[in-house]
Amino acid sequence: MAAVRTAHTAQLSRDELRAIRELLDEAFDGDFTDQDFDHSLGGMHALVWEESRLVGHGSVVMRRLWHAGHALRTGYVEGVAVRADRRRHGYGDAVMARLEELIRYGYVLGALSSSEAALDFYAARSWQLWTGTASVVSPRGLERTKEEEGGIYVLPVSVALDPDGDLACDWRDGDVW
Repeated sequence: MAAVRTAHTAQLSRDELRAIRELLDEAFDGDFTDQDFDHSLGGMHALVWEESRLVGHGSVVMRRLWHAGHALRTGYVEGVAVRADRRRHGYGDAVMARLEELIRYGYVLGALSSSEAALDFYAARSWQLWTGTASVVSPRGLERTKEEEGGIYVLPVSVALDPDGDLACDWRDGDVW
């Protein structure tokens, strides 16, 4: 299998950023918005190339999540994708293993919002489905994001979570989770 390269967004060339966007557009069947792409930037990327073709990607960006009265430094996973013709070859696992390593050494918590198709993938990697409520700290105050519940996963590193409590994310344009 090809090696996984990690790089900060600032270290990526325009061609690499274009390749990431093309992979994400393809993997999400055109349902990956400019805001979704923006959410994937500003942190560390895990990239898998086969020769000159990007076949796998994921990124981890810093966010603040609130739980039980504490603001938690969270490594938030974004833009995980593998080319359709390269799936089931271990690339997704390799990308996630690298992102999880970054989370374990840099954050107190990992979190992500999963598509329906990837729920089993994250569960098999020991990510825990968040069973409490979910909210966002919006410009109008704390607002519940009930539609996101059932698709949020957490990876506790050095923090205890109350699974029946509320987990709130910081505000951003587009999908808040």
